[in-house]
Amino acid sequence: MKRKIVLRGLLGFPLGVAIGHSITIILSLIFANGYYTPCAPELIAVAGSEIHAVLLQTILCGILGSGFAACSVIWEIEHWSLVKQTGIFFLIVSVIFMPIAYVLYWMEHSLKGIISYFGIFVLIFIAVWIVQYAVGKRNIKKINNALDKKQGNKHNEK
Repeated sequence: MKRKIVLRGLLGFPLGVAIGHSITIILSLIFANGYYTPCAPELIAVAGSEIHAVLLQTILCGILGSGFAACSVIWEIEHWSLVKQTGIFFLIVSVIFMPIAYVLYWMEHSLKGIISYFGIFVLIFIAVWIVQYAVGKRNIKKINNALDKKQGNKHNEK
């Protein structure tokens, strides 16, 4: 299990960087009027330069990717209930995600900004969870139907 956590964490780092970079491109296309905006202007001011801000954002996006990837092993702990898996996964990724989002100025630095951003995070988490649950349920139904069909064929052969 520890090996799997480490391997997923290592693989998650470049994935987090790639996703973070892709998001900056998408946001630039939508909001930057033909310019590329690699990170929040407030982060550039705090970091002292654009390159330092981009470097910090890249590293933290990698850490975010590592955290999400490493935590994915939670879904494979079969003796835990789905509620326990969901709760622990949500708690861990929230503890990783929210401070990084704050440091990178992805949210307004106020109580209202933190609460709003967390609310959006929760809504996205719920939406992704529902989709994943529905896909899993559909896959289980397909497997059960295939097994029933196979069992029916065995009974017909006798």
